[in-house]
Amino acid sequence: MDSQIHSPALHVAVGVIRNTRSEILIALRHEHLHQGGLWEFPGGKVEPGETVEQALKRELFEELSIDVEHSTPLIKIRHDYGDKRVLLNVWRVDAYSGSPHGGENQPIRWVTADELQQYDFPAANRPIITAARLPEFYPIVDGDLADEIALFAKLETLCQGAFTLAQWRVRAKNEAAYLTVTRRAIDYCKPYGLKLILNSEPMMAFQMGAAGVHLTSRRLMALQQRPLTQECWVAASCHKLEEIRQAERIGVDFILLSPVLATPSHPEALPMGWDQFGALVDQANLPVFALGGVSRGSLDQAKQMGAQGIAGIRGFSKA
Repeated sequence: MDSQIHSPALHVAVGVIRNTRSEILIALRHEHLHQGGLWEFPGGKVEPGETVEQALKRELFEELSIDVEHSTPLIKIRHDYGDKRVLLNVWRVDAYSGSPHGGENQPIRWVTADELQQYDFPAANRPIITAARLPEFYPIVDGDLADEIALFAKLETLCQGAFTLAQWRVRAKNEAAYLTVTRRAIDYCKPYGLKLILNSEPMMAFQMGAAGVHLTSRRLMALQQRPLTQECWVAASCHKLEEIRQAERIGVDFILLSPVLATPSHPEALPMGWDQFGALVDQANLPVFALGGVSRGSLDQAKQMGAQGIAGIRGFSKA
């Protein structure tokens, strides 16, 4: 009988360390180590009796000679390599003292979040790369094409607010009009650095040059594979564990999990509450945004539950 079935997963504390330029530190694993020759986010084993925070501080001091001053949960990943199972408890490190250097003679490098995709990482690190590239807030531009002025007023609010990623959830009876206005919206946002993910058919989002597609739970469950290439974002709406597992299976980048709390837009939906939200996030191997009855002020609570951040309509794009 395979001993891997019964052996506990190796619990590892991992740090996504950012400097004042928002660059991220990565290190090259020595060839003789498991997954050697690949780049990684620094960290190490959580020893018995240690909290994850304690292990992270100890490991980053031993590996890089830095003292962690502030860190927050980012994502938790479970992965089975076949010869080893790991539980990666990943924290974002935003404040530290000292000058990082390879204390174990390992090469280190500072890179931008988007440059992470150019490096070879262990398979378990892929969701971490996604989480590092995503913002904390994912606003939703919701409305009807008939009120085009209101839609662009919402976009203006997001652009002026320095948001970088948003969902374009716009209803239209006329497809030609939808395509025209949506293309204009995508172009309008480009100078501000705001990328739009379309809540539409996947190929429509691709053909229009959007940043990606946001799948409804119905579209998600009907798919057999990822609908777009890795160059595009693929997000999805989920409400239960079955949908989360489907999102993982087809290679979705991140999900919106809802409703956390009661919301006026869907009064008929039974809210799951923060405890159930946290339990589902703990089982997800991809970044999760909280949606439903939450606001920007809910960010700290969502992060303590292991979420990437907050998604929403009201409070983000009010004109």
